[in-house]
Amino acid sequence: MRAIVQRAYGASDVLLFQETDDPAVGPHDVLVGVHAASVNHGDWFVTSGRPYVMRAAFGMRRPRVAVRGRDLAGRVEAVGAAVTQFRPGDDVYAETTTGSFAELACVPEHLLALKPAKLSFEQAAAVPVAAVTALQGLRDVGEVQPGQAVLINGASGGVGTFAVQIATALGADVTGVCSTRNIELVRSLGAGHVIDYTREDFTRSGQRYDVILDLAGRHPLAACRRALTRTGTLVVASGHGGPVFGPLGRYVRALAWSPFVTQRLRVHAAKPSRADLDAVTGLIEAGAVTPTIEAIYELADTAEAIRRLAEEHARAKLVIAVRGRHGGSQPSTKKTDHAWPPHQRTWHGWHRRPGRRAEGSE
Repeated sequence: MRAIVQRAYGASDVLLFQETDDPAVGPHDVLVGVHAASVNHGDWFVTSGRPYVMRAAFGMRRPRVAVRGRDLAGRVEAVGAAVTQFRPGDDVYAETTTGSFAELACVPEHLLALKPAKLSFEQAAAVPVAAVTALQGLRDVGEVQPGQAVLINGASGGVGTFAVQIATALGADVTGVCSTRNIELVRSLGAGHVIDYTREDFTRSGQRYDVILDLAGRHPLAACRRALTRTGTLVVASGHGGPVFGPLGRYVRALAWSPFVTQRLRVHAAKPSRADLDAVTGLIEAGAVTPTIEAIYELADTAEAIRRLAEEHARAKLVIAVRGRHGGSQPSTKKTDHAWPPHQRTWHGWHRRPGRRAEGSE
C-alpha cells in the first residue's frame, strides 16, 4: 500500500510517501480502506520527536509505528475472526494508533464506530481525535453544566471548533478566544461572546468563568485563575515549554496547586473511546456539531499539511484525501461547501499542492 512513512525524527521532510507493507489483521481487528484522514498536533509532536520526553512512549531513536496519522474515515475491507460488530462494506471512522496516512489501516474493533451518514468521508475524518478530546475535556474533566459560563481558549483550532459547539450543546454560555481573522468563524459555531486575543487579554478583562478549557497554554496558571470564579475549573489541555519536557512542567504545577486552592485545576489527556465517539456521532446526527475544515491535501502532500499546522497556525482541521486503495471520486469544491457550517462564509477550499492557491478560496 502507499503510505506516509517516518524512519527518523525531524522536520516534516522526514515524512516519506512510499510503498510499505499492508497492515496485519489480528482476530479482533478491522481492516479499513482509508478514504480520508486528518492532521492533529500530535502528528507534529511525533514527527519532530519534541518534546524529547514523549520519545519514551513513541520510540527513543525513531517512532515505533512508522506510519503517521491517527484520524481516519473509510470503508471496511476485511474483519478478524473474532470481530462481530462490523462487516466488509461498512462505512466507519475512528482514531487508530497504528497509522492512518495510508491506503489501508488496521483498527481494533473496540475503537471503531459507524460513520455518521450525513458526513462525507472527508468531514468524518476530521472528527475522532479533536471532537473526543473536546467532549472529554468539557463533559468529564470540566463537568460543564447548563447555564455555566465557559471560556474556550484556542477556539478556532481543531479541538477548539468542536469545543465551542459541544459546550453550546451542553447548555453553556460560551466565550471563544481567537485571533481577529477567526472571529466570524468562532461566532458562527455558537459562541455567544468572542475575544480577540490580539486586542484583549481574557485574564485581565474582569470577567469570571465557571470553566476554562485552555487549548492554547500561553498564559501563566495564576493568570488563568484570575479569570475563574472562586470555585471554577481550569482544564489544562495544552502548554508550551522547553524541548525536553514541553508542557509537562505546566501540568505538574496545575496538579500540585489544585489541593491548596478553592478552584479546581485539572489536566486533560484525551483517550480513544468508541463510546465517546458514538456520543459525538449523536451530536452530529442531531445537528449540534459540524466538522469545520480549512483545507484538504492529497496524501502525497501530507508533509506540507503537517508543516502548515505546526508553523502557520492553521484554523479548524486540515484533512488528507486518501480515497482508498481502489481509488474513488476526485476532490471537488462542491464537497468543501459542506465542510463549514451552512451559515459560515469564512474562507474555505481544497488545498492540493504546496504553493498552489486552494480551489474555491474567497
